[in-house]
Amino acid sequence: MPRITSRIDPGSESFKVNRADMLARVSELRAIEAKVRNTENQAKEKFHKRGQLLPRERLMLLLDRGSPFLELSTLCGYGYHDDSDGSLAGGNSIIGIGYVSGVRCIVFVNNSAIKGGTASPWGVQKALRAQALALENKLPMVSLVESGGANLMYQQEIFIPGGETFYNQARLSAAGIPQVTVVHGSSTAGGAYLPGLSDYVVMVKKKAKVFLAGPPLLKAATGEVATDEELGGAQMHATVAGTADYLAEDDADAIRMAREIVAKLGWNAQLPPTERPAYAEPVYSPDELCGAVPVDYRKPYDCREVIARIVDGSEFTGFKDEYDAHTVCGWANLYGHPLGIIGNNGPISPQGATKAAQFIQLCCQKDTPILYLQNTTGYLVGTQPEQGGIVKHGAKMIQAVANATVPQLTVLIGGAFGAGNYGMCGRPFHPRFIFGWPNSRTAVMGGEQAAKVMSIVFGEKLARQGQVVDEEQLKAFCQPIIDQFDKESHPFNCSARMFDDGLIDPRDTRRVLGFALSVCREAKRRQVHPNTFGVARL
Repeated sequence: MPRITSRIDPGSESFKVNRADMLARVSELRAIEAKVRNTENQAKEKFHKRGQLLPRERLMLLLDRGSPFLELSTLCGYGYHDDSDGSLAGGNSIIGIGYVSGVRCIVFVNNSAIKGGTASPWGVQKALRAQALALENKLPMVSLVESGGANLMYQQEIFIPGGETFYNQARLSAAGIPQVTVVHGSSTAGGAYLPGLSDYVVMVKKKAKVFLAGPPLLKAATGEVATDEELGGAQMHATVAGTADYLAEDDADAIRMAREIVAKLGWNAQLPPTERPAYAEPVYSPDELCGAVPVDYRKPYDCREVIARIVDGSEFTGFKDEYDAHTVCGWANLYGHPLGIIGNNGPISPQGATKAAQFIQLCCQKDTPILYLQNTTGYLVGTQPEQGGIVKHGAKMIQAVANATVPQLTVLIGGAFGAGNYGMCGRPFHPRFIFGWPNSRTAVMGGEQAAKVMSIVFGEKLARQGQVVDEEQLKAFCQPIIDQFDKESHPFNCSARMFDDGLIDPRDTRRVLGFALSVCREAKRRQVHPNTFGVARL
């Protein structure tokens, strides 16, 4: 493959400015994540005093030591509902993909160190996303449960989506994807169905509480008086009700049992042996990505500079380079595996849309995954593009993206505006994984464009009323619109609303994509054994 020749000078002033700006965004992201960790650690003494591990300590004990763990959606719910300062970001849960006894799993942990692990509306959406990833990628799901249940103040936003989590559990079991659940503490009311619908259940003695109605509700509803242990303690569920398959002495013992269960699944034995292809590291260091791209999405750059720093040997074979310059398509390798790449160097023209649609079909024909590097203002507008068929050609591209038969991954590396977000496989088009850089923006359009549109409408209205259009008045009209769009399109806000699977440091892009693509490849090779209704607890 031909090698990309970078035109970026790492010693230039513009590179240094870009790098400083991007690193500042990364630091801001890490500061929010650190604030959540600090909030967790404030409960450490309380947990240890009652003989429990913190949720993140449980997670570290569950995962294979030294193995990679891709944590997802760390900013879920940031700034929404009860989160006023970022300390509750993450939706009161820790979710990611990691290795348990050598098996790659989706791991779900109630973050009971924060607000008792109660489920927030966005936390429920995060759980749904984890289940979708488990189902699509054929990953066993290991849950470490301790939660005060749903936050009742937001029951209207939680009740129906929360029910969907149980629906998904039934579908996962029927699809032949095991679910291993450890109950460390409370899992009551609707939460009682989480272990009830799991395939394997471990409960911690004298700590687990699983019942539909606790003692106060039971007394109010029926007049019956009973203790927590009688209603739903671990001992009762292990010896009487049969909801628990294993009874653990403490958190560490329960996690040991969960690891043994996963080890006995024989999950990796089902995979045919494969050879790991040889590969070369990029010629240009991924560390340079922070300086290669300006933080301001309005400043242009060549997406090939990004490609050169994430693909093997910085080698890239372009497709129809002379036909359209704004939509970049081509083939490369990532950790030795073939990959199709579509990137943006400007708006998507009619030629760019047809070029991308053809390229997607070619990737599907030879079973090559596709990576979208999204930085676009959208599809090109104007008399010439409209007469050139931008609507019908854009529709072809959207058709191709929506119906592609290969895994599609997206990284938001700049602006993700308008229908361009759809055509470049944004969240509405269900990419297998989608990540964002901390400079990315997602919205119908940029704030300045939205304000200009609205100001024209406003000015025409004043003119029809016979009023003089005052420039200062229009400026005052526009600023709140710009501020609103800037706030709503901010990457932290978009990630809070699950527009992506998490914001990543640009320097980690190659490794994150390599991990995600290996998940996709493993899913394709894996043979599961579905049944009709899932495994019922008998």
